[in-house]
Amino acid sequence: MTTSHNRLPSKTLTPLTLQDIWIAKKRIALFVKTTPLLHSERLSRESETTAYLKLESLQETGSFKLRGAANKILSLSEEERRKGVTTFSTGNHGLAVAYVARQLGVKAHICISNRVPFNKVRKLQEMGAVVQRVGQNQDDAESYCYNLRDEEGMTVIKPFDDPDIIAGQGTIALELLDELPDIDTCVIPLSGGGLLSGVALGLKAANPSIQVIGVSMKRAAVMYESIRANRPLVIPEETTLADSLLGGIGPDNRYTFSMVKDYVDDIVLLSEEEIARGMSFLFRHHQLGVEGAAATAVSVLLHKKTRKLGLRTAAIVSGSNVDADRLLEIISTHKDDENDD
Repeated sequence: MTTSHNRLPSKTLTPLTLQDIWIAKKRIALFVKTTPLLHSERLSRESETTAYLKLESLQETGSFKLRGAANKILSLSEEERRKGVTTFSTGNHGLAVAYVARQLGVKAHICISNRVPFNKVRKLQEMGAVVQRVGQNQDDAESYCYNLRDEEGMTVIKPFDDPDIIAGQGTIALELLDELPDIDTCVIPLSGGGLLSGVALGLKAANPSIQVIGVSMKRAAVMYESIRANRPLVIPEETTLADSLLGGIGPDNRYTFSMVKDYVDDIVLLSEEEIARGMSFLFRHHQLGVEGAAATAVSVLLHKKTRKLGLRTAAIVSGSNVDADRLLEIISTHKDDENDD
């Protein structure tokens, strides 16, 4: 497989290029922070790589999802904005859509399943969005979302399988290359694949040898199982600390399934205990309160779950929208993780 300096490998059938990511970076500049890249001395010792934390948890809405949502909504025509937007979400994408829509004066309907934690439901309502709670999984919420499109003419803002969403998430890669130009490994939470696809596109366009490690939970890891089966699968959702990684990839997935399959160098699955340890580690050693999905990349390093780590590794800390009581419970049950030496 050969690549040029700024193109994807030829086997990937996608209209996206590195140029699209640069366009997204300029478009979303007023909405999105350049997040810190924090060196973690403790995690470096544990993982035997020089480890950095990319703190997307510090975005205004508490997750990286703001990048893709802003890029997509800002690309809409005036007529499309006038009719409003709708989306289906496990929480963080909905929060991002609601935030951008409010800033632009666009009405937003957010469709979520009854599995979404109440703390995220409350935040959505505080953003001024209309919240529709439907069914027990993201597929149910998605069906209702498309009904709104058909009945009211609203534009669906997909959570991941959309070129504008992928390009928006890919702006993280530009920041990583600026902050850590000799990066050789990136560990990325993996669900529908928008984040991994965008970041991998940007990193591998710069250097195809950069290792991209996807990480998910053992419970209902849809993308992982779909890649194993070589086709998008539908898998029942299960209760997990990494609730933001739940949801299907869509039977008619057009972009992220093939991009993840082509670009990911390894996929790691974590137990609930390993996810909990990552959450506790980030709080105890970096004073970061994060959700389970956001701790997964750190847990890969903490538990040495892959052999593909290079010398300089960035772990994407994807979001901070965690229920405070649940986080405190996890921290209190992992007191042994407090010992430094």
